[in-house]
Amino acid sequence: MPAPWASWLGDGLARTRDRLAGQINTILGRGPELGPDFWDDLEAALITADVGAVASAEIVGRLRTLAARDALPDAAAVVARLADELAAELGAPATDFLSERPVTVLVVGVNGTGKTTTIGKLAKVASDAGARVLLGSADTFRAAADEQLAAWSDRAGVEIVRAERGSDPASVVFDTMRRARESAADLVLVDTAGRLHTKADLMAELSKVARVAERESPYPVRTLLVMDATTGQNGLSQARTFNETVPIDGIALTKLDGTAKGGIVIAVVRELGVPVLRIGVGEGADDLRPFDAAEFARALTGAG
Repeated sequence: MPAPWASWLGDGLARTRDRLAGQINTILGRGPELGPDFWDDLEAALITADVGAVASAEIVGRLRTLAARDALPDAAAVVARLADELAAELGAPATDFLSERPVTVLVVGVNGTGKTTTIGKLAKVASDAGARVLLGSADTFRAAADEQLAAWSDRAGVEIVRAERGSDPASVVFDTMRRARESAADLVLVDTAGRLHTKADLMAELSKVARVAERESPYPVRTLLVMDATTGQNGLSQARTFNETVPIDGIALTKLDGTAKGGIVIAVVRELGVPVLRIGVGEGADDLRPFDAAEFARALTGAG
């Protein structure tokens, strides 16, 4: 059975929580006073967690206002409000198109983010819940990706549309959409080749794939960007370029268990204006979960 959300998330975010909590404990150990050093050190701790410089400054600014308005007595009282402020930065819950039916989801990202694995996990969870899932293997460049997706197809017990290596990815998408109509699949997940955001020709190819999906899909088409949390702020420039080429509707943030900078979730939502729908903190199919802002903020700070 999957571990309870709070326990699972807390364990997955242990590196970030331990670093952030360690820094906060050091700050609190210097005394209860709410002086300039306290506020500067708190802001620095958030930046270190990859929350982002601007977001960190604004969060600390709001906490200073709260401290004055509510007459918070000391540093510990301020830190107790931190999780609420981090959750507020993440905004209201987003519409989760990954749970909608029917829908076609085009999955994009750079190499090595865990894109194909993410698709496999989504397929397994959806199939177990009764969805009629169809996979499209439009990563025709990397043979290992096609084989990996086929293995997930077997594991999840779902159909997959494949083509020979080197085939036109857009033609695979075309065939996948035709098969979706024939089979009455209600969740279509299309894998695309990992590509560097700096390669204009590959980004143009992705744009073509997206156009074919939009034209041929019998269902609404959404685009999911898979990001590797360990890349931190560097991943944001990649995401911006993808968003300019193929407008992104949601993000799956993987490998949060492998970084001490889990605050990147806040930077992603704030700077891209795109919701995080799934976060991954492990290798199992159950380790990719719907994102909950309040629980995430509590786990990030060690508050729950």
